[in-house]
Amino acid sequence: MTTDEQREYRQFRFQPPPEATRVLLVRHGESAPARPDSPFPLVGGQGDPELAPEGRAQAERVGNRLATEPIDAIYVTPLRRTAETAAPLAERLGLRPSVEEDLREVHLGEWEGGLYRKHLADGHPLAQRLRAEQRWDVIPGAERAEAFAARVRGAVERLAAAHRGHRLAVFTHGGVIGQALALATDSRPFAFIGADNGSISELVIVGETWIVRRFNDTAHLTG
Repeated sequence: MTTDEQREYRQFRFQPPPEATRVLLVRHGESAPARPDSPFPLVGGQGDPELAPEGRAQAERVGNRLATEPIDAIYVTPLRRTAETAAPLAERLGLRPSVEEDLREVHLGEWEGGLYRKHLADGHPLAQRLRAEQRWDVIPGAERAEAFAARVRGAVERLAAAHRGHRLAVFTHGGVIGQALALATDSRPFAFIGADNGSISELVIVGETWIVRRFNDTAHLTG
């Protein structure tokens, strides 16, 4: 007979409830470089570069990493770099990716087509202000910060409601991942900006509760 003094209480190990939705947020692989003489083609007013060779290699490694996990559905955005990154995993699992329009990257207004990268590299005054104020809409014509947050929240909530008890691989963009994790943690808007290409971040969603389980997991990209 075990007395209270003899009982053991081990440390808690996280275990999501059966109705939880596990959302693996995968940033697309590295895309083609921006060149002033050859702006990116636009889709819906947003730059749509293809993957660079390095990005295709990252996509293969993502596919290898997630192929052994119980993925129930794959989502991509209308921008081809996400579909190209998801392709190796989709082929391995025999799943057809669905498109979630509202998880496309933040709209950069007049800095679309590759100009954002140039101005960031050149230290443009608005790029410095963007970082200081943590708002994309300091760029002329860019998406309002509140509107971007609202569409990311709405998309994640829709996916969670449609996939209770499932695990999703969602191939999306750095700005979207940063916004989703900021919403989950009620942090500053850019606290999670900077997810590496091909990295995996994870949200566990239970009802209205969003739990961050990992950010910028790149173990599969090294070695």
